[in-house]
Amino acid sequence: MTDLGGSAQSWSLVAFCSVVTVTLLLCVVTGPDRDDLEEFYTGYRSLSPMRNGLAVAGDYISAATVLTIGGVIALCGYDGVVLALSTLLSLLLLMVLLAEPLHNTGRFTMGDALGRRMAGRAVRVTACAVTVLSLVPMMIVQLAGVGQLLAFILGFSGSVLKTGCIVGAGTLMISYAALGGMKGTALIQILKTVILLGSGLVVAVLMLHAFGWHPGTMVDTAARRSGAGEAFLRYGLQFADGPHPGPDMISTQVAIVLGGACLPHVTMRMYTAGSARQVRRTMSWAVSAVALFMLVITVIGIGATALVGRQRITAADPRGSTAYLLGARAAFGPEVSRTESLLFSTVTTAIFLTLLASVAGMTLACANSLAHDVAASRRKGMAPPREMALARVSALIVGIPVVLLAALAQHRSLQPLATLSFCMGASAIAPALVFSLFWRRFSRAGLLCTLIGGSVTVLVLMSGTRLVSGSPASAFPEADFNWFPFTTTALVSVPLGFAFGWLGTVLGGRRGAQRERVRYAAVEQRILAGPPRRRPAWSPDD
Repeated sequence: MTDLGGSAQSWSLVAFCSVVTVTLLLCVVTGPDRDDLEEFYTGYRSLSPMRNGLAVAGDYISAATVLTIGGVIALCGYDGVVLALSTLLSLLLLMVLLAEPLHNTGRFTMGDALGRRMAGRAVRVTACAVTVLSLVPMMIVQLAGVGQLLAFILGFSGSVLKTGCIVGAGTLMISYAALGGMKGTALIQILKTVILLGSGLVVAVLMLHAFGWHPGTMVDTAARRSGAGEAFLRYGLQFADGPHPGPDMISTQVAIVLGGACLPHVTMRMYTAGSARQVRRTMSWAVSAVALFMLVITVIGIGATALVGRQRITAADPRGSTAYLLGARAAFGPEVSRTESLLFSTVTTAIFLTLLASVAGMTLACANSLAHDVAASRRKGMAPPREMALARVSALIVGIPVVLLAALAQHRSLQPLATLSFCMGASAIAPALVFSLFWRRFSRAGLLCTLIGGSVTVLVLMSGTRLVSGSPASAFPEADFNWFPFTTTALVSVPLGFAFGWLGTVLGGRRGAQRERVRYAAVEQRILAGPPRRRPAWSPDD
């Protein structure tokens, strides 16, 4: 484990404690003070487009983005840049295709958006199950990452201390979701985005300064020190050791583009905007912030390889997840002043806050779905105070197993879990949303087939990838039941997810198709243009 210096460790510890105190205070102060569902689930849609856009950007700039994509850029060069652009393309897809229809149809959860056409408890329960199944794996990854991050920064290696960090972070995660509701978690995301962008820009500027403001020199140096030579600058290095590197890369990009746009903790932010115009402005801010950070992380990832070298990066972590931190530390030079220690502590604190904020948002999405789609749908007319209490209890129901699983899985490769989340979003949720919002004939049977069939397909195929077994870097390196040729399932599971929806609808027969067309006609205006505007009671023309 690399020692980052006693001064930097001390500053980082002080910064972590300060951030925990401030964010908890924010949740208490801004959290709902009444038993009002609108306030807890959407914050009364009171966030401005800029603040809401920064919160959406915060959901996209997760630990997987900062650590995983940063590591791929550092180790694989061109392929990592392509993944960063895929993340940005995912947000553009959400902006152009889904943002306004989701805002027009949804109320609190993904179950609301899907249930607008297909009423029934089965739809809501299935939507809740898919929500939990798509987010819990990513929550485990990010929560386990807290222990690894603190161990790396503070210089300890004991598993007991790492587990203690995971338990502490899990307690914070549950507290953020239960106390702050939508508005509290959004403010934490905003704080995290601002700190992460600010500190990242400082590091990127220092790296460019170290190479005389010549990006080409930095890239050439990174290619030389990567150990891959010219392959560092070409497509395919990330999966070069696999049987089908080209299709494998395409499959990964499809999972990121479709899955990232449709994960429930991201789509729920569309319900917090006050109008369609605010949704458009919100997404404009989000795209700008994410585009800026993708540029920053590209500079830092390539700069880390140029300054530190591949050998030191892989020695700290074989997958390169510490490249962002190592690059930031190297950018300040060998002689570290108190000011530079403080700046580096800001970088580490931003990543720490990224982990906590991302997990808190996912916990809230799962808790809201359990309370609203499962419990409240069982008892129609449930009192708002009772539903809010259930949502807070649901945060515990989701959070405690996640903390235990993260503690148990921290010593294994967690990349299969992160990949599983994106593939679930791409293969089950994306087809369900696209068909529900835009296909007149789509039926309730087709929706259930898409959600269930897409989810089962991903689970079955993912178990056969080399991320799970069959390689030294897999989750179970001692086993070998690798039978699926690609690292991610999207290239197969996404077409199957759409096919399940089409097949379920077609098998429903003509009578069912006619019935669904009538139902869609009743909500089509609302989906595409929003609810009809009310004419004011008086106007100057009267």
